[in-house]
Amino acid sequence: MKAFTYERATTPAAAAAALARDPGAKLIAGGTNLLDLMKLQIETPTHLVDVNRLGLDRIEPMRGGLRIGALVRNTDLASDPRVRKDYAVLSRALLAGASGQLRNKATTAGNLLQRTRCPYFYDTTKPCNKRSPGAGCAAIGGFNRNLAIMGTSDQCIATHPSDMAVAMRVLDAQVEVVKADGAKRTIPIADFHTLPGSTPQIETTLARDEVITAVTLPAPLGGRHIYRKVRDRASYAFALISVAAVVQSDGRGRLAFGGLAHKPWRVEAGERLMPQGAQAVTDVVLRGANTTSQNAFKVALVERTVASVLSEARA
Repeated sequence: MKAFTYERATTPAAAAAALARDPGAKLIAGGTNLLDLMKLQIETPTHLVDVNRLGLDRIEPMRGGLRIGALVRNTDLASDPRVRKDYAVLSRALLAGASGQLRNKATTAGNLLQRTRCPYFYDTTKPCNKRSPGAGCAAIGGFNRNLAIMGTSDQCIATHPSDMAVAMRVLDAQVEVVKADGAKRTIPIADFHTLPGSTPQIETTLARDEVITAVTLPAPLGGRHIYRKVRDRASYAFALISVAAVVQSDGRGRLAFGGLAHKPWRVEAGERLMPQGAQAVTDVVLRGANTTSQNAFKVALVERTVASVLSEARA
C-alpha cells in the first residue's frame, strides 16, 4: 500500500471540495472495497477523505417513501422495519450480498460505488481498460464465465457486483448528490451507472466534485417482493445472475437483473409481458445479448430464474 495523507470532512460540501482540490483524493467510509484495492495497488489515492462523521446515517420518511442517508450501514438498512415491510426486495438483496461483518461496515453510497469483481481487473499482471485505459481487455478471450452478456463493448465485459443496486433499480430509487459549492442535484438510479462503451474506467455519472448524500425511495409498490440470486456457492459469492422482482396479484410488475451487465439491467418493455410468462419476458430482456462460449449459459439461466420467480409470485 502506498503512502497517503488523510483528513476528516465536516460537511458533504467540504468532502466534495477536497475531491475537487486533489485529483488523487478518494472518499472513505466503511472501506470494504477501497482498502482491498489499495492493498493490491489497483487504487492508489494520495489523499483519503473520511466521511464517516457527516451525519448521513439516518433513514427518514419523505413524501410517502424513504430517504436513506449515504452512510447508513447495510445491516441497518436491511433490518429497518419500514424497509422489511414496504421494500422487502431491498432487504433481501442486502442480506444476499455479503456476510454480517461486511454489512456492518459497508454503506449505502459505498455499495453503489463498489467496483467490478472481474478477475482481470484485480490481476495487475493482465491488461484491463478499466484499470488502465487503453491497455486492452484480457477478459475478452480469457476466462469470462461470470462476466457480462448485455451492454458490453470491445473495451470491457465486466459486470457490476452490487446486489443492493439491482433492488434499487427495480424500486426506481434516486440518488441525491452535492457539489463543492453546495449545489445539489438528483440522479435517477437508471442513469447513475454507465455502460462501458469506449470509457470503461468511467462507471457512474457523478462529477469529480460530487458526493452522494442520500438515496430516496418512492412510495411503496406493494405486491410480492422477491430477490433471487444464482451463484456458484451459497455463501456470499457474487451473482452469476440475480433477479429483483416486484409482482402484483394480476401478474404484472417489475424486474431488474444483476450479473448481466456493467450496471443493473432493467428493460421495461419486457416487464409488460410478465403475464405471458418467462419466455416472453426474456426474449425482450436479452435481445442483443453478446455471449461467449463460456457465459452463453446465462441466457437459459435467466429464463429459468425468471420462470421460478414468477411461479413463486403466483404461489
